[in-house]
Amino acid sequence: MAHVDLAKAELSAIGAQIARVVGLVVLAIALILLAATLLLIGGSLFTAEWLLGSMGWGILHGILLFAGIAMAAVLTAVGMSAGRIGGAFAVALVVAIATSVVLALQLPNQLYAAVGDAILPGVEEGVRPLVVGALLVAVLGFGLGIVAAFRVTTAGSRLGAIVGLALVGAAIGAFTAITFSAQVGVGIGAAVGYATWIALMGIDMSRTGIDTEALQARFYPTRTIETSKETLEWLQSKMPPGTGS
Repeated sequence: MAHVDLAKAELSAIGAQIARVVGLVVLAIALILLAATLLLIGGSLFTAEWLLGSMGWGILHGILLFAGIAMAAVLTAVGMSAGRIGGAFAVALVVAIATSVVLALQLPNQLYAAVGDAILPGVEEGVRPLVVGALLVAVLGFGLGIVAAFRVTTAGSRLGAIVGLALVGAAIGAFTAITFSAQVGVGIGAAVGYATWIALMGIDMSRTGIDTEALQARFYPTRTIETSKETLEWLQSKMPPGTGS
């Protein structure tokens, strides 16, 4: 019994040492993850403050980026190819660059101002680009709404498409009439790019749907079951008659 008690005491001491080591390792891993998180979040906020003039851009871009990565991970899990996700990202990157350049250089405001000088000289110069932008893009949205109306069947949906796109166009025109600084223009462009990536992935998946048969095949041991059936049939064919199944 003395030997048993000694073994119990030793094992208890060893268990305590193991628990202590495991606890310290877990603490070290947690601190490393915390440091990595601080580096990622703090680095993005510092970069946004440095390049774009506000940490708010870092928060917004981080949320959109993580949302896009999460969506890409889910779509990859259900069978969307990396090429389709990468293609959506490439298109979104082009959209982000184009939007950044257009807004940073204030090209829409200059266009609206030039059109306003030609057709609305009586409107106050300060609000002239805003009025022209809202009207001009609203007309474009109205035209797109008419085209979209042919794709729906009910009269209410047709009217909703026309009015809705016209209002969206007016809002876009008024927004793009604002004279943004270069930093704000780039920040908006990056945000639009992330949102475009998310939207394109969602549209792609809604258009093609999920291949449920291929998804089921990934988690169903079809080959094992078929091979087992073949083996069972072979064994049954070798058994003498009258011995049962």
